[in-house]
Amino acid sequence: MFVFFVGIIVLIIGFSTARINSPLRQYTRLIKGAGIGIAVIGLLMTSLVQIEPGEVGVQKLFGKVSDNILESGLNIKNPLVEVVPFDKRTQNYTMSGATTGGEIVGDDAIHVLSADGLEVVIDLTVLYKVVPAEAPRILREIGIDYKNVIVRPICRTRIRDNAVYYDAVALYSSKRDEFQDRIFKGIEGDFKSRGLLLEQLLVRNITLPESVKTAIESKINAEQEAQKMTFVLQKEKQEAERKRVEAQGIADYQRIINLSLTDKQLQYEMIKAITNSPNAKLIIMGDGKNTPIILNGN
Repeated sequence: MFVFFVGIIVLIIGFSTARINSPLRQYTRLIKGAGIGIAVIGLLMTSLVQIEPGEVGVQKLFGKVSDNILESGLNIKNPLVEVVPFDKRTQNYTMSGATTGGEIVGDDAIHVLSADGLEVVIDLTVLYKVVPAEAPRILREIGIDYKNVIVRPICRTRIRDNAVYYDAVALYSSKRDEFQDRIFKGIEGDFKSRGLLLEQLLVRNITLPESVKTAIESKINAEQEAQKMTFVLQKEKQEAERKRVEAQGIADYQRIINLSLTDKQLQYEMIKAITNSPNAKLIIMGDGKNTPIILNGN
């Protein structure tokens, strides 16, 4: 609009020089033409607006918001209309205990009370986007700062409201997914009623009180020791079973040998052993009747 008003001023100057005796009077036509040209260019410039990729434009005229949105690209509009851009791409809002981890510098984590009365600290990231067709309503009812007006307070409130149904340890371990699904459904409904689409909710970190963390670590250590002792006992039982089987095998072997040996077999084994001995000279076995005599030639 600035260029348009400059053209109007130049045009007024052109008309003024035509009425007074001025050295510029001879350039009156040129000044008028320049003024008209500048005004036309200014009017064209204010009638065209470029909407960037991933955005939509909401038209506002003297405080009244139009429901007709402008899509990405070059658009023609009323020169007097103000266009407010809205990002329709996925946006994220992080609330973290880290100093520089979230939207707000400093500790912005969510402090909640669990069902057992313990304080739990939760870091959260919300992925959402503006529904393009709802952008005019958002501008009318909420404004352009919907992050701080809607996203932040709703998320923090829903988390606090739902954390009271879970114990601190359950939030940290077994019920974490259930808790995340529960708050997702609550926040999704609140966002939808205000023209926002919730895409994903990420519970990044859950910090328990030091006393609870110490108790959990002690329990884990005790469970590990119990598992270790169970392993040792199982190993000892296996070793005892192995020795029992080995002893049973030796006993069975001896029993079989005792049942199968006869006097003649023993006599034969003795003769064979003595015969193979280099020191044997004369051997007399038995009671003297039909007793074999073995002579060694060495």
